[in-house]
Amino acid sequence: MATQVTPTICPFCGVGCGVNLRTENNKLISVEPQLDHPISRGQLCTKGWNSAYGIDSKNRITHPLIRTAQGFRQVSWSKALEAIADGLKQILVESGPQATGIISSARATNEDNYAAQKLARAVLKTNNVDHCARICHSPTVAGLSQTLGSGAMTNSADDLFETDLILVFGADPTENHSILGGQIMRVHLEGTKLIVADPRRTRLAKLADTHLQLKLGSNIALLNAMIKIILDNDWQDKKFLDQRCEGLEQLTASVANALEGVEKTTGISLPKIEAAAKAYSQSKRAMILYGMGITQYVSGTNNVIALSNLALICGQIGRKGTGVNPLRGQNNVQGACDMGCLPNVYPGYQKVDNPEARAKFSQYWKTEVPEHPGLTSMGMTKATMAGEFRGLILFGEDPVVTDPDQNLVKQAFRKLDLLVVAELTMTDTARMADVVLPAASFAEKSGTFTNCERRVQHVKQALPPVGEARTDWQWLAAIAQQLGSDQLDWHDSEAVFREITQLTPNYSAMSYTKIDQLQGLQWPCNHETPKGTAILHKDTFPIGKARLIPVHPIDIDEDVDNEYPLLLTTNRLHFHYGCGSMTRKSPLLERETPAGLLFINPADANDLGVTHRSAVGIRSRRGYVETRAMLTDDLPPRLVCMPYHFREAPSNQLTNTAQDPLTKMPELKACAVSVQPLEPGMSPRSIDEISALKVEGVK
Repeated sequence: MATQVTPTICPFCGVGCGVNLRTENNKLISVEPQLDHPISRGQLCTKGWNSAYGIDSKNRITHPLIRTAQGFRQVSWSKALEAIADGLKQILVESGPQATGIISSARATNEDNYAAQKLARAVLKTNNVDHCARICHSPTVAGLSQTLGSGAMTNSADDLFETDLILVFGADPTENHSILGGQIMRVHLEGTKLIVADPRRTRLAKLADTHLQLKLGSNIALLNAMIKIILDNDWQDKKFLDQRCEGLEQLTASVANALEGVEKTTGISLPKIEAAAKAYSQSKRAMILYGMGITQYVSGTNNVIALSNLALICGQIGRKGTGVNPLRGQNNVQGACDMGCLPNVYPGYQKVDNPEARAKFSQYWKTEVPEHPGLTSMGMTKATMAGEFRGLILFGEDPVVTDPDQNLVKQAFRKLDLLVVAELTMTDTARMADVVLPAASFAEKSGTFTNCERRVQHVKQALPPVGEARTDWQWLAAIAQQLGSDQLDWHDSEAVFREITQLTPNYSAMSYTKIDQLQGLQWPCNHETPKGTAILHKDTFPIGKARLIPVHPIDIDEDVDNEYPLLLTTNRLHFHYGCGSMTRKSPLLERETPAGLLFINPADANDLGVTHRSAVGIRSRRGYVETRAMLTDDLPPRLVCMPYHFREAPSNQLTNTAQDPLTKMPELKACAVSVQPLEPGMSPRSIDEISALKVEGVK
């Protein structure tokens, strides 16, 4: 058989790079960059080059499995579906629809996610549907929707080449969005000014014209100070404010005292803040890029609003090279949100408690849909512990590793009457399931991903599914059929997409053919903008005038004390992705970064008697892990940092479940810990070893 080349989209971060999959005899022989791709421009990061390892058949779940007293037993699809349907029917009869729910996946296609929320709403009759955006960018959707009317990146990736200044706030693109990070480095070398606001000295921070090394959680204090300085010096865009914004008077009043104590609060000198405020406000075109260093706080929504306020008062929005631009972590987290895999909105962010929206979906689906917003993913966990939630369908997510307070998540999953997990490999969450289903990888399915710049791109099948693996919408449809419903009766992914375009205004003028012709379409793509929209808010905002909303600093939930004298934050590493279920299958990536790691300032290490690469124990109020210390002055004293990719030393044993009141975002970026050196020569124990030994103090 001749070599075949299939163009598709990288399955890792939200940049959405173009890859070519080269196959022979239904085997993948190479992964290559698309030379003409509008974003990646013929490049791939290290993870993209190694994507083949994540879907290698040697590591895959190939057949349905059912838990027995002796462990998992391979069964037919019909037996697995029968078990799932019987379990769901029993729960529905005994406890009602609210005792069931679905957690969908930002790694799955738009079609898969649409099917998941439709199964929940039209078949199970619940709005209990959520996905990992809850713990990454739910404050983006909530915050930008309030201020701008749309919760997404306002500009395009190629605007990096058309701007005069880039403000990177609470993000680490060279590690997390490597292609964009490389492009930032390139334009900076060519003269674009760069300001980085981050508690850590990231790679970009070291290169930046200005590094605003703020204290953990002082985002609003810094942003309000910048706004105050801009207003005091008359650096604002008066015309833009007059014509396109409301609430300036209230915002001005709210920041009246923003400079009082700001140096102590943020750890940044006032002249440095003033210089950054002047540079941003006086640039002809300035872009804001931000990440989870903004969103993963109890103040997450307000942090996003504060960033939006800064852009609005300077008129840095609605033009090329400007905007407020969240960097989405997973490949299709934007799409999963667009598809309504959230408990309060249908596809297209149409609210479930809006009677008109509810009537629209009820009429199209020809069935009644639930009236009230459902539970978030963490809400499902709490409801399970309270005995009010019993059955969960979950795919492409590993909450046991990624959610805060890992011990609580495990307790809740053990209490479920039915846990169904569809996955590529046997993750920690899959190991706890009652039924495990074999999922198809990105290379084995067709559909669409939506990247962080709202670009909907075509994912094309290059390989047959491994074993008996199925595309997610297919097995979701099979569950619906087993429950006696034809709601998910589609013959292919394109049919699913056509239904999406009928119900999702921002996608209404899209088709697979047009997506292929134009190398992706950025929403909104409708009859007014049939070729998509590269820049949002050029002339108007969906809410009329943009809203300047006063927000005030909010302390982190858990500060240091004598027992827990250090603050822990979390990070991601260049060579890994998410919970590591795909990247850690690559021997090349695994070799680059050993499991675990606690980054710590040398001064703190010296005080504790910790040496470079020595074994340490880290304890919080919720758990205990062991790993190796990495001494670095990229962190200030009293701040330590852990990645969350490694199941052997999961940082989410430690992290705080305190939540943003609006979005229920947990405060993953800040919690109090203690660090102790282990005995000389001792190796760190994995979390499984620690749990088996019942280490004192571990729940």
